[in-house]
Amino acid sequence: MNLVPRSLVATLAATALTVPLLLGAAPAHDQARDAARDAARLSRELVRDASAESAYRHLERFQAVADASGGNRAAGSAGHEASARYVHDQLEEAGYDVAYEPFDFTYVETLAEKLTVRAPERREIAITAMSYTKSTPEGGITAAVAAVPVDATTGCEPADYASGSVTGKIALIERGGCDFAVKQRSAAAAGAVGAVIYNNADGALSGSLGSAKDAPAPTAGIPTGGITRKDGTALAAAVRKAEAGGAAEAVRVTMDVRQLREQRTTRNVIAETRGGDPARTVMLGAHLDSVGKGPGINDNGSGSAGLLEVALRLAATHERPDNKVRFAWWSAEELGLLGSEAYVKARTPAERSAVALYLNFDMIASPNFAQLVYDGDDSDREGAGPGPAGSAQLERGINDFLDSHGIAHKGADFDGRSDYGPFVAAGIPSGGTFTGAEVVKTRGDAERFGGEAGVAYDACYHLACDDLSNINMTAFDNNIDVIADAVGRYAHDLGPLTAGPSSAPQRP
Repeated sequence: MNLVPRSLVATLAATALTVPLLLGAAPAHDQARDAARDAARLSRELVRDASAESAYRHLERFQAVADASGGNRAAGSAGHEASARYVHDQLEEAGYDVAYEPFDFTYVETLAEKLTVRAPERREIAITAMSYTKSTPEGGITAAVAAVPVDATTGCEPADYASGSVTGKIALIERGGCDFAVKQRSAAAAGAVGAVIYNNADGALSGSLGSAKDAPAPTAGIPTGGITRKDGTALAAAVRKAEAGGAAEAVRVTMDVRQLREQRTTRNVIAETRGGDPARTVMLGAHLDSVGKGPGINDNGSGSAGLLEVALRLAATHERPDNKVRFAWWSAEELGLLGSEAYVKARTPAERSAVALYLNFDMIASPNFAQLVYDGDDSDREGAGPGPAGSAQLERGINDFLDSHGIAHKGADFDGRSDYGPFVAAGIPSGGTFTGAEVVKTRGDAERFGGEAGVAYDACYHLACDDLSNINMTAFDNNIDVIADAVGRYAHDLGPLTAGPSSAPQRP
């Protein structure tokens, strides 16, 4: 055996320690270039492979679940549980780390919705119970109707109710000027025994007097429901005619509005890639629950199906993302964003800071759609201000993708109506897309996006007709591509979050 000199041993040992370090230390700009290259490649693959046609099978499953579960997939119902199991099992089979995250909430189920005009001529009017309304006795309450005078804030202030004008009566109030709960409280304080709010636009009127986290006790307030503008204006005209002495008797109605309220448990579904840096977590979500009145295929089977489709396509690539990718299917969004709020609240400060971004997809296939992108930089200067730092870049990333495919789009305010809300409040960069709900499409939007002006983006919003026939496949496909592009890019590269302007324009 030949012996190596001790000095040479030391030299070789030092070299052995140094060379691997030099070989493994790629310059930062090379790492950034590689991440951008991998992101672009994965984005192209996912956009190519994910499609509305493929995702439609998930919508069919959600419809079948609703059909077998009383017509809905509401949080706390058998329909939601079956939907959650389907999503969970699909993801588990695909190889994700999947978990249910349960939380308690106040379950609401409408038991009766009926408004019968007793005099001067008997007829039925369709009424929708406001969520968290006080219930009438079984069989309803019968009383005269008092029409609250119409102005810019009808029924919002005590002065709207002349002395004794609604005492012992059912107040008929036009929508607008303040929240439904304010109108209810004002009418109750003036002595009304019930409140009927009629729409100030075409279509049925539904709404909430609160949320499940601050639901009033069943004995609070007065029974409250919503009716159409057509029925409301006709009823108000009849009341005015009777008050003027042109009718033999006052307008009297029987209002039967009842809801069940009880504590129940429901579950979010959370799935994440087995690989990827957990300190750099990319998160995307969609709510899985429907309202109690329908199957919720657009709202929000569409976002849930689109997210599931992209997640399954990502798993099929066997990609090892640099960043952890986490998908969430929220429950009880329809009751006040309860699922996403419970999730964010349960995270430690360190866990929240590990979430690099959150993208939300709620209603992405509205039949009379507009392509809406959350206004992260507040460049539209409407409603709320900009999102947390990084939100502007998320908006720009989506807009750039849509522009590159020739898809028209416009900004939409962070108005707090969907599950981005708790993430924005926690300071997490947020964004996403949707295609419109009950708002009526303008002529300008019809010119930009097609469709029919004067009709709601989704005329079946929160109704039983939100079924498989309520899906626009073009909008569905466009937004699935947005999801696919975002997952592909951010799975490898968070550089775009800090690229370009670092702050939103200041509002005057």
